Amino acid sequence: MKKWLRTLTVTAAAAVVLSACGAGGEAPTTEDEAAPGDTDEAVDFTVGMVTDVGGIDDKSFNQSSWEGLSLFGQEVGLEEGTGYRYLQSGDMAEFEPNLRTLVREDVDLVWGIGFLMEDAIRTIAQQVEDAQLAIVDSVVADEDGVPLANVANITFKEHEGSFLVGVAAGLQTTGNKVGFIGGVEGSLIKKFENGFKAGVKAVNPDGEIIVQYAESFNNPDRGSQIANTMYSQGADIIYHAAGDTGNGLFTEAINRARNGENVWAIGVDRDQHEEGVFGDDGQSVTLTSMIKRVDRAVYLVSERTMSGDFPGGEVLEFGLNDEAVGIASSQDNMSEEALQAVDDYQGQIQEGDISVPQTDEEYEEFLSSL
Repeated sequence: MKKWLRTLTVTAAAAVVLSACGAGGEAPTTEDEAAPGDTDEAVDFTVGMVTDVGGIDDKSFNQSSWEGLSLFGQEVGLEEGTGYRYLQSGDMAEFEPNLRTLVREDVDLVWGIGFLMEDAIRTIAQQVEDAQLAIVDSVVADEDGVPLANVANITFKEHEGSFLVGVAAGLQTTGNKVGFIGGVEGSLIKKFENGFKAGVKAVNPDGEIIVQYAESFNNPDRGSQIANTMYSQGADIIYHAAGDTGNGLFTEAINRARNGENVWAIGVDRDQHEEGVFGDDGQSVTLTSMIKRVDRAVYLVSERTMSGDFPGGEVLEFGLNDEAVGIASSQDNMSEEALQAVDDYQGQIQEGDISVPQTDEEYEEFLSSL
């Protein structure tokens, strides 16, 4: 049987409870100053994560997840390497072996970072019923569609945040043409794509959006090639939802900016302003970024599990109202018009006046309503 809490004194910070629709309370995050947690005795809790193929230093999805787990571990007094750690996946074939390693070591909570791990998580969850597993960006269910009782499912309303950066792109494009680079095409990345396109069209009905998928989250060279093609076709702003592949977008944008071209990149998951910096003056080709607070979700669910309230079988969805998606704080390259429009549209989404499309079908319905 799984070991439970034997010597833990739970602090007030560990009492945060998430509803099935998101996070209701505040918690320390990688962007906020947090007071160290106090425990009277040693914490008997372990947590580990298995990365997606982009690697722990992808400056995006995996990195954000690890930052959240690291902050959690530090705040509750766990030691890196024993109390909290990660195993890196070089390719998809390593997902299941890495997850099994952590489960066999009796780690209290095992994270799978990314929807590509769904099958591996399902296999292990059905074989090891007392394992406590969590997955980001997917729902692991049985053959009847019922979420497995020993898996916590973390999802986000990426379409809402993507709509906001689409508004910025639609207002700031000078060539009336923008681009979207996706990683692996599927229902998750379609949320980014359709939300972005809807935001562009909401403020610029005549704007053209070029879309291409790299079919990889771990190929920066491919990202550069796609960005080069899009910029050559006249796009002046490109948004990516492609993990490490998206780092190639910044490489191409920087090269063109150094040659005097007026092009922009839009980052994803984390504030990617620094990825676009070039020259000695700190100028960046990053127009803005769509923030997806994977770090916040990882922190909160790990904390909830440590307190004895593992949300197995639950689907936790984080959106604008949870401050879990949105637009980056680095906004120097955005116009006042764009900033005001983003604020206005965010309010409309939060009030329910705008339903942001997630699928191709919903996007077509959204266009017909404009």
